[in-house]
Amino acid sequence: MKRPGLMRALVALFALITATAAHAEDGYDLWLRYRPAPAAEAAPYRAALGEVVVEGRSPTLAIAGDELRRGLGGTLGAPAADAPPVILGTPGSSPRIAALRLPLQAAGAEGYLIRSVTVDGRPATVVAANSEAGVLYGAFHLLRLVQTRRPIARLDVAEAPKVKVRVLNHWDNLDRTVERGYAGFSLWDWHKLPDWKDSRYVDYARANASLGINGTVLNNVNAKADSLTAPYIEKAAALADTFRPYGIKVYLSARFSSPIEIGGLKTADPLDPTVRAFWKAKADEIYRAIPDFGGFLVKANSEGQPGPQDYGRSHADGANMLAEAVGPHGGIVMWRAFVYSNEQPEDRAKQAYNEFVPLDGRFAPNVIVQVKNGAIDFQPREPFHPLFGATPKTPLMLEVQITKEYLGFATHLAYLGPMYEETLDADTWRRGKGSTVARVVDGSLFGHRLTGMAGVANIGTDRNWSGSQFDQANWYVFGRMAWDPYLSSRDIAGEWARMTFSNDPRFLGPVVDMMMGSREAVVDYMTPLGLHHLMGTSHHYGPAPWVDDLGRADWTPVYYHRADAAGIGFDRTKTGSDAISQYAPRAAAELLADEKNLLWFRHVAWDRKVSSGRTLWDELVVRYTDGVRQVSQMRRTWAAMAPHVDAERHAEVAAFLAIQEQEAQWWRDACLAYFQTFSKRPLPAGYAPPAHPLAHYKALRFPYAPGI
Repeated sequence: MKRPGLMRALVALFALITATAAHAEDGYDLWLRYRPAPAAEAAPYRAALGEVVVEGRSPTLAIAGDELRRGLGGTLGAPAADAPPVILGTPGSSPRIAALRLPLQAAGAEGYLIRSVTVDGRPATVVAANSEAGVLYGAFHLLRLVQTRRPIARLDVAEAPKVKVRVLNHWDNLDRTVERGYAGFSLWDWHKLPDWKDSRYVDYARANASLGINGTVLNNVNAKADSLTAPYIEKAAALADTFRPYGIKVYLSARFSSPIEIGGLKTADPLDPTVRAFWKAKADEIYRAIPDFGGFLVKANSEGQPGPQDYGRSHADGANMLAEAVGPHGGIVMWRAFVYSNEQPEDRAKQAYNEFVPLDGRFAPNVIVQVKNGAIDFQPREPFHPLFGATPKTPLMLEVQITKEYLGFATHLAYLGPMYEETLDADTWRRGKGSTVARVVDGSLFGHRLTGMAGVANIGTDRNWSGSQFDQANWYVFGRMAWDPYLSSRDIAGEWARMTFSNDPRFLGPVVDMMMGSREAVVDYMTPLGLHHLMGTSHHYGPAPWVDDLGRADWTPVYYHRADAAGIGFDRTKTGSDAISQYAPRAAAELLADEKNLLWFRHVAWDRKVSSGRTLWDELVVRYTDGVRQVSQMRRTWAAMAPHVDAERHAEVAAFLAIQEQEAQWWRDACLAYFQTFSKRPLPAGYAPPAHPLAHYKALRFPYAPGI
């Protein structure tokens, strides 16, 4: 028997499912979503921003125009017929822009102006720059103003990057695995390159250009020499061709022993003439294929990687050899300061300072030393690296980790903007008050022109690019702070949330607050009060503060927390390793006075009273527990946001927050169960004991954790 009512219902249901699927969001569009604005919100922008006019012919200018049309059309619909035009170009590409005599000197090579002007007797908005890349950056800025509903009447925006080299470091391997990658495989399909260029390469370039990122290191710092062979140079050149119109240069990590492995030499000694000739020839080969190749990133004499010290030479000897090879082509060398020697018994936190400060002034002008935000290894919290400010004759670039190797991988929500800001705002006191890390990074403290900031990427083949929706925010905030290290991480969180989800204030207030507190929650449930490196062996997944049997002491958590019957913490004062003396005296005093760093610098008795009035042991219990509580509150906050977010992305974030809450509880319980074996003290009244005995947590194994 036919049921016309049922059939109509099924047809309607199918149409609804189809429409929902067509409009479902998976995060692929990142912060460049360009979804239609409500009519009332769109009206003033439609009236002010009319036809997009590109003056000049080049791939980059065409991209800028297409992006503006795409963004304005998607957000606002068709422009009003009488709306003032948006004119894009440079004084060299546009006689009309040249006639405006705009003050572009301060914009430099990559900056831009966005102005409300009069052209041919009519109102217009002009996006002008000295370079085509600057025009592209300006186009994205204008779109950001529209996306975030900022006023655009009487525009007068002048922007220029404060940092010259703004690069992503991809720890991608040639087999497409990604070291510390939690978002799928590498974007770079090396097997199919150079003949097949995935369309995602263009979308990757668009996203980076929207932030002003102007470089990408394609391969892992734990490099293979094969990356410098002719077939892989050709593959890298194909990527460079794709990225070039977006203002992005490619760089390669260079394996120091390449002269032996692919050059047929018996040595890689940087002072050997045949080795120097190898690198000069290799640089010439790369620049023939990639004329705007950025240069080399090098990890040497660290964690078993080969380097100049293998031959009794210094880091400066090694870096300068490579600088000599790429210098004639305009290339640079980014030499990493993440070093610690197998033979060095000194506190690992001191080793980079000890090795690089004596070399100050000995590096070639096109060498920049790349320094992690802290002296250990991307921990949830570290004091700023003592090298910042300590090498006035050597430019330093800041290296931060965007991928969350030590902060819960992709499933833990941890917005890292406050971490970056905490480092950049830190005062080194090397030239008096206000000698911040940001002033080291932008070159203003010591007058350096070669400046840089690098972020270890969290990007992979996952549809949402970064493994989770909120991990996109860390890519975003890195790019914005690399452009301007003085920006507010809260303001950037608001930008990202508006562009990625909603401009509704009922959404923005709670979610930005949640983002701003999220990293502190991770610190509390993982490493409160200056504890560090308590993570599981190798994969760094989950708690393992008990590990004490690895190949070297400073790979083990017990080396860092030093818990015993008397107390806990690493004494880095004058009574211990004296690492604190590597800082300027005023900076050292501030670091020691800040309770956030307590156990980083001191071994503290369990019964010592801290600022809260509690004993250290009780305070640890409270902090660990409060970290879990904060994640529970994040879950409640996000649940209440369902009316403001599409169902697909809301469900993913909710599921990941549930994972985070479970794992925060695991961290809390495992660490307290272990540390209680030393403190011998009960938990404070009202605080639940760990759910399982210590043996349960110690028996857990994760041989296939991602990112190794």
